[in-house]
Amino acid sequence: MLPMATDIGNPTVNIVIFALFVLATLGIVFRASRNNKTAADFYAGGRSFTGPQNGIAIAGDYLSAASFLGIAGAIALNGYDGFLYSIGFLVAWLVALLLVAELLRNTGRFTMADVLSFRLKQRPVRMAAAISTLGVCFFYLLAQMAGAGGLVALLLGVSNRAGQSIVIAVVGILMITYVLVGGMKGTTWVQIVKAVLLVIGAGIMTIWVLAKYSFNLSSLLGAAVDKSPAAGEKLLSPGLQYGLTGVTKLDFISLALALVLGTAGLPHVLMRFYTVPDSKEARRSVSWAIWIIGIFYLFTLVLGYGAAAIVGPDRIKAAPGKANSAAPLLAFELGGEVLLGVISAVAFATILAVVAGLTITASTSFAHDIYGQIIKKGQISGDGEVRVARYTAVVIGIVAIVGGIFANGQNIAFLVALAFAVAASANLPTILYSLFWRRFNTRGALWSIYGGLSSTIILIIFSPVVSGKVDKKTGASLSMITDTSIDFHWFPLDNPGIVSIPLAFLLGWLGTITSKEPVDVDRFAEMEVRSLTGAGAEKAVPH
Repeated sequence: MLPMATDIGNPTVNIVIFALFVLATLGIVFRASRNNKTAADFYAGGRSFTGPQNGIAIAGDYLSAASFLGIAGAIALNGYDGFLYSIGFLVAWLVALLLVAELLRNTGRFTMADVLSFRLKQRPVRMAAAISTLGVCFFYLLAQMAGAGGLVALLLGVSNRAGQSIVIAVVGILMITYVLVGGMKGTTWVQIVKAVLLVIGAGIMTIWVLAKYSFNLSSLLGAAVDKSPAAGEKLLSPGLQYGLTGVTKLDFISLALALVLGTAGLPHVLMRFYTVPDSKEARRSVSWAIWIIGIFYLFTLVLGYGAAAIVGPDRIKAAPGKANSAAPLLAFELGGEVLLGVISAVAFATILAVVAGLTITASTSFAHDIYGQIIKKGQISGDGEVRVARYTAVVIGIVAIVGGIFANGQNIAFLVALAFAVAASANLPTILYSLFWRRFNTRGALWSIYGGLSSTIILIIFSPVVSGKVDKKTGASLSMITDTSIDFHWFPLDNPGIVSIPLAFLLGWLGTITSKEPVDVDRFAEMEVRSLTGAGAEKAVPH
């Protein structure tokens, strides 16, 4: 049994509002599932969404629990350094749009592997791309699951890990249901609804916070400083989190590289561009997404400093979920238990929508790329692929639940940054080389993907994120392994991007120039024309 005592809000109200949101989103998924008749419907929503619809869904996919809960908490505790996450995520989106988004949409059919294997050897490249996709999705799922555990734990007063683990398992079961029933169509509609609710909810809280300080941002910042005696004026300037030592400064550079370059390699975001009918709608969706994402990240600045000023860092650190509880605690202080329930339900819907998007991306990649094109060599019906995708979704859900239990308590904005590091290292170099370098070949792609993926994962495993990071004041573990006696880290940085990203680019170049594989000039020319014009994108098939 979960303990039902909580220091904030009314558990009954919280549960009722949560249940209403879950039932509403499940209703949307079941309604959308009626039109899932083909593989294109399940994988890409039948390419039937308009630019504005897809733009809102992209924002819904991109504005994850890390954007709302993690960044608000990071700003509340670390001030300026926390806001750097918002800046990094927004700039990263612009890089993705300028470099790869439309080109990938025009070249592929369902997955990132369709693009990477277009002019290279089919089976090895498709396998590597699928494995990379699964790796990125796994790290991203860790963050969302940890956010779910912390959020619901706060509302139900569940402070023990066993109770929070049950919460994470429930989220995983709901996630699997969304994907099995709704496919991409159901997931997209959930993301649209969730994005609208998230922006409206964050906007209301932003106006409310500013109104308490007569819409004077300076007064808000001053109150945040006064409520944070340990940080003081440092809350308003760089260095509170990342400027302490030479290592933390280097860690910030590594984090920045991962955030700015990672989005362009996130398969679940790139897959959203396959849901529109043509390039024109893809560009319209981009415009809508930029406006929504940009406005939301401005809201996080007010919400973060508002939480610091009104709630205070001590209460945030003491709450279940720690930094991830800053936004719900702020909602309670502003509007009582009703606003707390609504905002938390919106955050919960955010988590459900994002994990569903990640799960369908990972299951599609396995079913379409590994099973359909490698194991069955393309000799499988669309219905057969979809059936395998559904089985895969169940397995991914179980793995995500187990991983989320271990990651519980970590700041989810930081965990997402690890996913970005994997994406920037394993996917981005190969995507850019494939699109823009005529000489690029199969060995270069394999070295880049596997080298980037393995180096990132190895460095994360042996970093302070997993073991050996201790709070100097309290002596408590800040790592995923909470036993302070276990310490096997040797890599000093929390984020490996500064090492793994350049290494992946180098390996892609080195693998290419040391290979004697002839360049398929005609295939590259065809890919170039298709990427720029979109001609034949809907019929993109393996060669």
